[in-house]
Amino acid sequence: METAESRRQGTPPGAVNAFARFVLCGGGVGLASSFAVAGLASWMPWALANAFVTVASTLLATELHARFTFGAGGCATWRQHVQSAGSAAGAYAVTCVAMVVLQQLVAAPGAVLEQVVYLSASALAGIARFAVLRLVVFARNRSQDTVRATRPVHAAVADPATLCHAA
Repeated sequence: METAESRRQGTPPGAVNAFARFVLCGGGVGLASSFAVAGLASWMPWALANAFVTVASTLLATELHARFTFGAGGCATWRQHVQSAGSAAGAYAVTCVAMVVLQQLVAAPGAVLEQVVYLSASALAGIARFAVLRLVVFARNRSQDTVRATRPVHAAVADPATLCHAA
């Protein structure tokens, strides 16, 4: 179990704890996104609504993963946002390929079979995405951790806009 001391020192959570947080954050953002797309699609074309929501939800999920899931020690960097977007695009491609393969193998798949294939592909892509985010995007560099550990921690920041951009 994670202790208050490990949180204070910026120790990243263990793999199981991080995966649970990944599912919670990603699932929460995904659920909110489905409602947002439906709402926006009543005002604009579905593809445009989906594009807006996908960009916004990927940015939000990356911030949540940086701060909460992987304990990266603050806001996500631009590099992390780009890498996270790349892994999200990869996951999207996996689900699309799975659905195309299903359409090639089964002439008229039912809704239940489509959902099983889509959710299975999503789960596999999610596991791969977790691994990429944990091992590449939010991997900790020992020399950076040493520098962070020696810097003084400020108790409060007066301007909330500077929370992510404070040096």
